[in-house]
Amino acid sequence: MPALFLASASPRRRELLTQIGVPFSLLSVSVDETPHRAETPDAYVQRLAREKALAGLAHVSDRSACVLGADTTVVLDGRILGKPADRADALAMLQVLSGREHQVMTAVALANETDCAVRLVASQVRFRAITPVEAERYWSSGEPQDKAGSYAIQGLGAVFVSGLQGSYSAVVGLPLCETAQMLDAFGIACWTKAPSDPCA
Repeated sequence: MPALFLASASPRRRELLTQIGVPFSLLSVSVDETPHRAETPDAYVQRLAREKALAGLAHVSDRSACVLGADTTVVLDGRILGKPADRADALAMLQVLSGREHQVMTAVALANETDCAVRLVASQVRFRAITPVEAERYWSSGEPQDKAGSYAIQGLGAVFVSGLQGSYSAVVGLPLCETAQMLDAFGIACWTKAPSDPCA
């Protein structure tokens, strides 16, 4: 079975891969996450996932290895809501998301020496109304600071979510159904490592 490398610093993606019993090693990559001019959200998130996977592949000496890259973004009215720049930015994002439905797009890219496959998964998330006091308290928790859209569905931000249509794991950061299908196509099996084991 080919060795798998995860080109991501996200602890959530590490946990999700571990959950489905896939052994992997970590790679640290750096890509510019600035959207291109007139780039659509779906094109943006797929490009970043691909760039992360290919950047990771460039650091792997094993010619049979595969590298997984992923990116998640929150989209409201066609606008990308990335990680907040500061407190004011986070509070503004939470305010526009309050009481509304938004889209979460996660793209997964899997690359080896001869191929790079990309899958996009879009989910709909609905928020209940968020009061200014709640938004302030949530910001003070520290959780929104490095999260797309300024919230984490798997964390404290779950209290804002009144509905979800689509893939919960994709909203967290890695769509497990689609990822498992991609891994299988590249010859990498799930369930080969106990979920309780520490990741490689």
